[in-house]
Amino acid sequence: MAMLRAATRLSRAFRTNSIFESHASPLSLSSVTVKRLDLRCLLSTAAEAVAEPIKPDISISLTKLLIDGKFVDAASVGKTFPTIDPRTEEIIAHVAEGDVEDVNRAVKAARRAFDKGPWPKMTPYERSKILLRFADLIDKHSDELATLESLDSGKTYQQSRYAEIPTMARLFRYYAGWADKIHGLTVPADGPHSVQILHEPIGVAGQIIPWNFPLLMFSWKVGPALACGNTIVLKTAEQTPLSALLAGKLLYEAGLPEGVLNIISGYGHTAGAAISSHMDIDKLAFTGSTEVGKIVSQAAAASNLKPVTLELGGKSPFIIAEDANIDHAVEVAHFALFFNQGQCCCAGSRTFVHESIYDEFLEKAKARALKRVVGDPFQNGVEQGPQVSDEQFDKVLGYIKIGQEEGARLLTGGDRFGQKGYYIKPTIFADVQDGMRISREEIFGPVQAITKYKTLSEVIQRANDTTYGLAAGVFSKNIDTVNTLSRALRVGTVWVNCYDVFDAAIPFGGYKMSGHGREKGIYSLNNYLQVKAVVTSIKDPAWL
Repeated sequence: MAMLRAATRLSRAFRTNSIFESHASPLSLSSVTVKRLDLRCLLSTAAEAVAEPIKPDISISLTKLLIDGKFVDAASVGKTFPTIDPRTEEIIAHVAEGDVEDVNRAVKAARRAFDKGPWPKMTPYERSKILLRFADLIDKHSDELATLESLDSGKTYQQSRYAEIPTMARLFRYYAGWADKIHGLTVPADGPHSVQILHEPIGVAGQIIPWNFPLLMFSWKVGPALACGNTIVLKTAEQTPLSALLAGKLLYEAGLPEGVLNIISGYGHTAGAAISSHMDIDKLAFTGSTEVGKIVSQAAAASNLKPVTLELGGKSPFIIAEDANIDHAVEVAHFALFFNQGQCCCAGSRTFVHESIYDEFLEKAKARALKRVVGDPFQNGVEQGPQVSDEQFDKVLGYIKIGQEEGARLLTGGDRFGQKGYYIKPTIFADVQDGMRISREEIFGPVQAITKYKTLSEVIQRANDTTYGLAAGVFSKNIDTVNTLSRALRVGTVWVNCYDVFDAAIPFGGYKMSGHGREKGIYSLNNYLQVKAVVTSIKDPAWL
């Protein structure tokens, strides 16, 4: 049921409105179809213009660093950077820019909170109650959190409010439940000894989160770290610093002791590098590109050899078998790629379609992309907002040009949408060859690359022929086909006849250069625990 609820929220996020009608046969991830609103008031891709941006009803008040439970200026007083509204390319606010000295201040506060503060010494049940109070505050402030998330990142308000914020609250309730269930073992030994295996908090955790899902990544990292009794220094992405500051404020309102969570806004080459190489940080968790993941790992190793959890890039295959319901497959493949403006590490960015249904799939995939509603993410009915930044906007358009130059067939899209904002038309390439850069490199944008295949053995080899291994989609009615593919694909998650189903209990992470370690579920707790063996000699034991 939890998985179904999560899928339902995600489905609401990518549909053109929030009015649903249930059906027995599945048409989407949540087994629902949509009564379409009259979208005459909206501007679709055909209109090639974006309506005047809606001004969200919110005041931006939290722009400082959060260190030792207080909002403070950067050490270099007055040093700030602008965060940009991707709809308008205008400044939302100036945010304090943390640097090396600010990271040092934050680490000192986190170390003091861990070594001398009440948090790790608090009973797990008391920690659990604080996390539950925080989840209640997320629910209470969901409109404000969602507005900040969409304003800063460009994702639709419907997605933020009805998919991501409820999922965030659910994750913290999940980890609140784990706080008092983390236990060790008592094991027998060969001889008169009592052996206890203890699971202890690892200490001060450094965490670096990305811009594509700021609050979800906040919850994936902060939730398990706090449940285990650690303290945290967290760096937000410079593109999306606002929502995490409000989340941090709410955590302290829930009763978190001073210094347990510290939030630094700033750039990767300064604040991020300082966290990665800090000698007094005991653990590092990073989500971002594979390229930066390598740099982070090197810095961690070169400093104090701190353990590192990495959730990195992907080039995930979405395999559609010859027996698939084509209409359903088109819709889910569309969602797998275009969700969140294509800015997903696990996006189904290589669509493999069996040759017997290839032409029909192309026709219907193009028709679906042409119906996709692009516009202001605060407008009800919009499916796709702008890319997060000018850098990402230029990167995606650059890959579209590369695809055309390499000979892929452009079915639709291929250009910017409108004249203002970082909007890009939903783009589809057909007849994509495996050696093309758009088939091998992570684009991170609304660009679907479709290719055909003949046999299962062929598509397995081609799907696995990548440096990545984060996720995959399999679409088939045949249980033998499903079993063969799901076991053969070298990825961390395989979605069968669905995509992007995220549940608090489902671990997420990759093979190969998509990273190592797992987030969410019971496995994420291991990232934030040390294992200690305590061996005690027993004199004249009655039994062993």
